[in-house]
Amino acid sequence: MKKCVLVLAAIAACVSAPALAQDATPFTGPYVGGVLGFDSVEQEVAGQKGDDNGTVYGGVIGYDMNLGGVIVGAEAEYTESAVGYSTKDILVEGDEARLNAGRDLYAGARIGYQFDPNAMVYVKGGYTNAKAKLHYDDAELITSYSDELDGFRVGGGLEASAKNMFVRLEYRYSDYGSYSTNGLLPNIDTSRHQGVVMAGLRF
Repeated sequence: MKKCVLVLAAIAACVSAPALAQDATPFTGPYVGGVLGFDSVEQEVAGQKGDDNGTVYGGVIGYDMNLGGVIVGAEAEYTESAVGYSTKDILVEGDEARLNAGRDLYAGARIGYQFDPNAMVYVKGGYTNAKAKLHYDDAELITSYSDELDGFRVGGGLEASAKNMFVRLEYRYSDYGSYSTNGLLPNIDTSRHQGVVMAGLRF
């Protein structure tokens, strides 16, 4: 019985240690979380502008250091999006092109300010790489083309922490520059706005 009590006490101490450490120094250490939110992709093709909205979802991992109320960290993110955009009468009357957003990879850094023991505001920035799929139909030519778009992302948000858990509200803007379709269509300028909620655990 004594051995069981000692084992249970040791397990309880190990489980509670991360929470105690988090209470002592919030917003520090490695973390993992989920991403869910609103995605708006904007594109311009041959002078025609349009956008489409949908849902973005995925996951994030990262590491933060709390330097006396100033938080610096690095993070990586994987998301998927079902957003698509279509436009007609681009090269000839009656033709149609549809672009679909795919997976998006992000790696970057952030810096924040702890204005409350359990809350911080932050800004972020880094590199993003997204997949795009193009389908073009002019009644004579039907073709599909896919490529990866390189760009940058900037954003900011608010994070709240409770023991080893966190929740974020975040806005971010990504710009992928001019997307080339190897002569199939004029270059396509692509960008996106996202508002997401993140929730996860620190270790």
